Amino acid sequence: MSDKDLIDLREIAPAEVGEIDLYQRREKIYTRKIEGFYQRIRLFSGWPLLLGYLLLPWTTWDGRQAVLFDLPERKFHILGLTFWPQDFPMLAFMLMIAAFGLFAVTTFAGRIWCGYTCPQTVWTSIFMWLEQKTEGSRNQRMKLDKAPWSLEKLAKKIAKHGSWLFVGLVTGMTFVGYFYPIRDLVHDFATLSPGMWQLLWTVFFTLATYINAGWMREQVCKYMCPYARFQSVMFDKDTLIVSYDRKRGEPRGSRKRSLEHKDLALGDCIDCELCVQVCPTGIDIRDGLQYECIGCALCIDACNSVMAKMDYPAGLIRYTSEHELDGGTTHWLRPRIIGYLLVLCVMISVFWYNVLTRIPVELSAIRDRDQLYLTTDTGAIENIYTLRLANMDNDPHRYDISVSGIEGATIVGETGHTLDGGEVRTITLRVRVEAGVLARPSTELDFMALSPDSPALKATAESRFMKPL
Repeated sequence: MSDKDLIDLREIAPAEVGEIDLYQRREKIYTRKIEGFYQRIRLFSGWPLLLGYLLLPWTTWDGRQAVLFDLPERKFHILGLTFWPQDFPMLAFMLMIAAFGLFAVTTFAGRIWCGYTCPQTVWTSIFMWLEQKTEGSRNQRMKLDKAPWSLEKLAKKIAKHGSWLFVGLVTGMTFVGYFYPIRDLVHDFATLSPGMWQLLWTVFFTLATYINAGWMREQVCKYMCPYARFQSVMFDKDTLIVSYDRKRGEPRGSRKRSLEHKDLALGDCIDCELCVQVCPTGIDIRDGLQYECIGCALCIDACNSVMAKMDYPAGLIRYTSEHELDGGTTHWLRPRIIGYLLVLCVMISVFWYNVLTRIPVELSAIRDRDQLYLTTDTGAIENIYTLRLANMDNDPHRYDISVSGIEGATIVGETGHTLDGGEVRTITLRVRVEAGVLARPSTELDFMALSPDSPALKATAESRFMKPL
């Protein structure tokens, strides 16, 4: 990609730039309710994720909770699969896939993740809806905050914050329910007998939800979320962004619906500021692309509703690209998008191959370093090893341990071990080799654990065998 395809932020900066005090008091944003095409999309994109989050811990799979990260047992159940701490590289790989997917989506459609599916956006929308139900419309809320305290105002504030805390409690208990059986957690709270850690983490996530979605809202998106800061690096002039068509809208100005605005030398923008009133981060999209914009399209629905009332064409504010705004066309398939898609396909294929071919047994071998070797009465050499055998299956299995790599090597000690499902056993044994077989002071040695009842359960571990110089 050439430098000319990158967005020059100087071209889209607001006309007036003032000095910003980082410690200035937050000005509360009173958002206005709006409905429209994109808000229906947000409804269908946010609710499935929300319901999935709330209902998944209550789903059972083979007699257990479908998704449960059992930290004390070091078992991580995800539907029909059970993962162990040894599988953490797969988790890191999955996070890399998610990151590349986010990069690809951002390059193609800007902050569409933030506007439609981000948990902060979904929960903030719920809190804003509760605020509207308890305190009224935008104007009513503004008047309520300015009015002196009264029983009516106190009742509305209690109703609002009570509903916020209830949603926060449900959110917090559900999150803890992914790490502690949700049914036991609800029973413990219902009987007022929760454990200390369950109580502390539930209170923590309840308050975190209450503060982030209720009080901080846009502060999280603007200052706390790192995505808002580095997203512009992934933008180019073909990225779909929420933009105001300045050529069509300027000069802006109010007018009566019956008057022909072309005769008044005005653009399509009637300067109603409805796009500002519905914005959850409090920006004016007419000032150009800004990092605070989360791409929620509330301003698009608001502007389109005004355009419909004025009998003007829709799309004064719309999803578009810098190239299209400049009179060109948007290039959908471009090298960066193709590169991201290819990398994603390869990474997803490798991830699922590792998941499907994963063998639920692990073996590690460590040679005793305190005593390099032992010499028997017959002149044979022995090394002591500590083996760590993990049965990562849910069913018990017997494993036979063998050694290879050195001719005539034998194991002194128990070679057959039966492990319960999820058991990790430490095994100490000795390997004996005749001195005349060894040509070098250090020779590679391989251990193998094989389940006779299931030959697919096999694991190997490499170590070294030492002899006197």
